[in-house]
Amino acid sequence: MKSKTTIAKQIKKKTNTELIKTIVATKKNNNWLNIARIISGPRKKRRNANLEKINKETKEGETILIPGKVLSNGEITKKLKIIALAFSKNSKEKILKSESEFSYIIEEIKKNPEAKGIKIIK
Repeated sequence: MKSKTTIAKQIKKKTNTELIKTIVATKKNNNWLNIARIISGPRKKRRNANLEKINKETKEGETILIPGKVLSNGEITKKLKIIALAFSKNSKEKILKSESEFSYIIEEIKKNPEAKGIKIIK
């Protein structure tokens, strides 16, 4: 399990300012600390997910979190709220077509600091 000190050291290696802001925000909130541990690591270890996988592993009306990027392979047939670090352009379009919602992790921390009702897709 990564400590907050280890996460702080890993932040120094990052160059993407949005990623740094997200890691700092998740690190400050203990309810979001596990997400900070995942996204502060190497890019290879971040968990990206295709829409097809999201559709298979979720139920109607769920709020899910992807600690990586949402990719556009597949379709969404359910109404979901998807939270992620990043979204491909095509995945955003497909999510909106399915009448689902999407938001970024940093936005969701402000709306839901307790991280209630969120399912993490690994």
